[in-house]
Amino acid sequence: QVQLVESGGGLVQAGGSLRLSCAASGRTFSNYAVAWFRQAPGKEREFVAAISWSSGSTYYADSVKGRFTISRDSAKNTMYLQMNSLKPEDTAVYYCATRGARGYLAAPNYYSHSTYDYWGQGTQVTVSS
Repeated sequence: QVQLVESGGGLVQAGGSLRLSCAASGRTFSNYAVAWFRQAPGKEREFVAAISWSSGSTYYADSVKGRFTISRDSAKNTMYLQMNSLKPEDTAVYYCATRGARGYLAAPNYYSHSTYDYWGQGTQVTVSS
């Protein structure tokens, strides 16, 4: 059974930084798509960033490009989301997710929450103004 556990959330002032981690158990991340989504109160869950574990190709929402960086560490079976220049509108619960099937995935599919089969419980990020 795949389990994902996020950590690293917290309260930070606008302009600050946080690094989120997502550790997997029950399966490696290798050759699977992995992603970060977020959900603010009263809003739908939205795509933040994704990475192809095998190729390292990355995908970002326009709202976070240039500020957030997704990365992975195969040895630790962990992925990260480095968030810089945080804004109050980044406040949300952040979730990591991974696809159930391995192998090639067309680029547009990385952005869709329906691509991903396993989800963590989320970590709260609050950015104060």
